[in-house]
Amino acid sequence: MVNRSSFGNDFVFGVSTSAFQTEGSHLADGKGLSIWDTFTAKKGKIKGNQDAKSATNFYKYFRQDLDYIDWMNCKNFRFSTAWSRLFPDGVGKINPKGLAFYDRLIDNCLEKGIDPWVTLYHWDLPHKLEQMGGWTNRDVLKWFEEYVYFTVNKYSDRVKNWMVLNEPTAFTGLGYFMGIHAPGKKGISNFLPSMHHAAMAQAAGGRIIKSINCKLNVGTTFSFSHVEAFSNKKWDEDARIKVDALLNRLYLEPLLGLGYPLNDLPGLRKVEKYMLQGDDQLLAHQFDFIGVQNYSREIVKHSFLTPIVNAKLVSAKKRKVPQTEMGWEVYPKSIYEVLMKLKSYKNIPPLVVTESGAAFKDKLSEEGRINDEKRVIFLKRSIQEIEKAKNDGVNLKGYFIWSLTDNFEWTEGYHPRFGLIYIDYNKQKRVPKDSAFWYKDFLEF
Repeated sequence: MVNRSSFGNDFVFGVSTSAFQTEGSHLADGKGLSIWDTFTAKKGKIKGNQDAKSATNFYKYFRQDLDYIDWMNCKNFRFSTAWSRLFPDGVGKINPKGLAFYDRLIDNCLEKGIDPWVTLYHWDLPHKLEQMGGWTNRDVLKWFEEYVYFTVNKYSDRVKNWMVLNEPTAFTGLGYFMGIHAPGKKGISNFLPSMHHAAMAQAAGGRIIKSINCKLNVGTTFSFSHVEAFSNKKWDEDARIKVDALLNRLYLEPLLGLGYPLNDLPGLRKVEKYMLQGDDQLLAHQFDFIGVQNYSREIVKHSFLTPIVNAKLVSAKKRKVPQTEMGWEVYPKSIYEVLMKLKSYKNIPPLVVTESGAAFKDKLSEEGRINDEKRVIFLKRSIQEIEKAKNDGVNLKGYFIWSLTDNFEWTEGYHPRFGLIYIDYNKQKRVPKDSAFWYKDFLEF
């Protein structure tokens, strides 16, 4: 049985959230609109036409949520700053009430002995910047650099741990190629520039933070999936290689100085149209850590009809294996496979698992209890897998559960529940699930 003490005193355990998914108060105290505010306002984009105007109202109830973190014996809290809460138009005028909110949040964390881990961009680009092209416009680099410099300069006297981007593969692929996430753009002509500019931004952000204080602990996060071929046939293996390159290598390898994996993704070669002289060097940066976010594995098979990767996913439902409320296979071993793959890169920085969790059907009983045994089992097995990876030589420094509370799960709305803390959205009432009690006991020893 795995226990907290087996990881050593320097290993950090925490919980994660993001601004848009929790804060609510979407126009309170001078905050500007983000691309997700405008996207969710369009009918048919979100299940049940739900929005995050209230979410969990973390903006109002953050002290209560911090009390739960403290109660769980948890000493590390990952959250993000909302760009449009600090800069309502994305650039220029600063919102003092937005600044004051994060001052209060950070100070309250520190008063409780909780280390804040701040993500600077968790998908919520200011709407005003999207009107000027958003991530497809190379000017986004200077907009982002201004935001990063100001925010880190303001809070780095108290915040020592920073992350630049959250899952660039997701926000560019889903938002600028498939159009199913904000801002809802589609096509390769939108994806390629947004891809390149996001890759440039992650390295630029790292350099800026280090220029402010070289002693800060700086990383950036990626979504990684363990990818397997449906069969041992060559065309399915070719599909696996392409999907792995797209999901796992597209942003990591240029950061490590290896360039884009275009040999395995020739359909993306036109990205060179958006690259200026010297960009190859500017894509690379040596971070202090890489944030690893993993939820499942993907099984893929060849498909003529799918552009770029010529592959399609074989769903957990079709394979008749256990799945979460997101339709993802319950496969905790995936995190071990991902960590071991990352270990194979010669110059990979230390790793921190910045998101790990699962959404299951959570119901409040008449006694006021949420028995989420499936989540407890998933988390136990995931922690066993990261311990195994650590023992097998992975330079692993931490593990964060997604998420602290149930929240607004993007296009899925409020239906999937990932939290350790149950949210009654009608009453904004918080109830610790059995998984919260388990995590509390785990962190106590």
